[in-house]
Amino acid sequence: MREPPSPCTKVCRIDPATGWCRGCHRTMTEIADWAMLSAKGKAAVLAKLEARGPRTWPS
Repeated sequence: MREPPSPCTKVCRIDPATGWCRGCHRTMTEIADWAMLSAKGKAAVLAKLEARGPRTWPS
């Protein structure tokens, strides 16, 4: 499996209502763990992001 690209949009602001980054919709844990995840683990995070809806900024 190819290494998935980071979903980071360089808009690092955590929404207090959801706990998600407003730029990429990852949680702080997902952001912190990204570099250590396998390709399969990164793909799993990306699948969660799709379920969280479209990324928008500002919200």
